[in-house]
Amino acid sequence: MSDGILDEAYERLHHTGPEYHGWLSNHGPMAVEALARHGHQQRVHRWLDDYLGRLDELPRGLRPIDDWRAALGDAKRAGDWLAYFDRQLREHAWRDVLNVWWPRLLPGIAAGATHGVIRVGHAVRALEPADGSPQRLTELGQALGYWAARWQPVPGTERLLDLTHVPTGADLPAGVDVVTALAGVPRIDDQSGGIRDRFGRLPGVPRWEQALAALRPARTPAEAERGLGSLVHRAGLDYLRFGHAEPVMLVHAVTAPTAVLRTLPALDRALWAPSLTAAWAATAAVTSVYAPTHEVAPPTVPAATPAEVFARAARHGDAHVVKLADAVLDAHRATGDDRLLAAAGYAGQLI
Repeated sequence: MSDGILDEAYERLHHTGPEYHGWLSNHGPMAVEALARHGHQQRVHRWLDDYLGRLDELPRGLRPIDDWRAALGDAKRAGDWLAYFDRQLREHAWRDVLNVWWPRLLPGIAAGATHGVIRVGHAVRALEPADGSPQRLTELGQALGYWAARWQPVPGTERLLDLTHVPTGADLPAGVDVVTALAGVPRIDDQSGGIRDRFGRLPGVPRWEQALAALRPARTPAEAERGLGSLVHRAGLDYLRFGHAEPVMLVHAVTAPTAVLRTLPALDRALWAPSLTAAWAATAAVTSVYAPTHEVAPPTVPAATPAEVFARAARHGDAHVVKLADAVLDAHRATGDDRLLAAAGYAGQLI
């Protein structure tokens, strides 16, 4: 990818806040990273010219972060969190900062409708395998700061994501595979309102916590990596069955676990198994609150090569279409399942 163009794009974006119009996520950093990654650098600045006008200014801080636990999930402290991580990444190696904060942030994976972790995943990919430019370090800091400011657990995950006591070996429940677990996710009865309203209804779903606990836990880092790959694969195929019901929001059932999978190489391997658990909870929750109970037949989407799939998404221009294409191309590369390629085209038709 053209390092200069992506760094220029980050420079332009880092004067803007992580949200706009009250609670909408700034998709700019994620979309431009995907465009540059797939060889569409010529579109980056034109895309930004159109997008930047809707964004808010970078939020101002109130006071330095001292008690980080008390400040987690306090959106009023967004400016403070951005300043905190900017300082951390100036003083410490980025992988060290990430490994300290990943287990702290992971239980709040629902932050910003999962955009906190998604933005981190794009930022880490931009930094790997080299340590990257100052602009990329700034982007990781803003991504982590956004996640911290909007930190929000998926209801029912408190025990599953208690990282102070991670069961191992014989203590682990048997569980089922990703495909079976995702097929067993119940739906909320009232699928109306925004994601925070919908997540608030999950505790009232009789089988919700049972469904959350159904996935077989990873016993090794390798199992966690395979599980995340399976989760992205299945969620991508499910978009073809359910995407018609909520074309934008169901994208996050795919892109959230993709972001976690992309971050694994930069993490201590002891964090891989809980990362699968958190990603699973995010995908299950998005599925429960947005997917219908009845699927439709998969759509007919014109056949295309992976390069053509992304080119069509880039021409479409919607950030969710671009990011879904980016995610399913990763899954297609890993699995060779051509059905995944149709998901990006379907999103382009629906959005």
